[in-house]
Parts: sequence; C-alpha cells; structure tokens
Amino acid sequence: MTESDNMGGMGGGGGLQLGQSVPNFELATYDPVKNDFGTVSLDQIKSDGKWTILFFYPADFTFV
Repeated sequence: MTESDNMGGMGGGGGLQLGQSVPNFELATYDPVKNDFGTVSLDQIKSDGKWTILFFYPADFTFV
C-alpha cells in the first residue's frame, strides 16, 4: 500500500491541500461518560453539525 492509497487515492503523495475536502474516516473511541467503547466517523460529526479541527503530528514533532 502506498501513501497515495492511504489518502484515498488523491495522488501526489503530499496529502491534502488547503481547501480540499477530507475523505471520510472512522475511529474507535472511548466515552468516559458512558464508560463504553464505540466508533465515530467524519460523516457522523458533519451530520451532527459539529465544528471539527483535524490535527496531525508526525511522530513527536522531531525535526528531520
């Protein structure tokens, strides 16, 4: 699998550019209020009308 495949086939290997839409994804979550595990997807967050900030950090901010 290539980096391009990981980004939903967007090509270029550079990921998303400013103004592009983020492809849908699903994450495993833990809800401490319900004391239970579950899942959440970007589509679910969007349909709930919630603001979302996606933040990615490579490794531990180590300079290359």
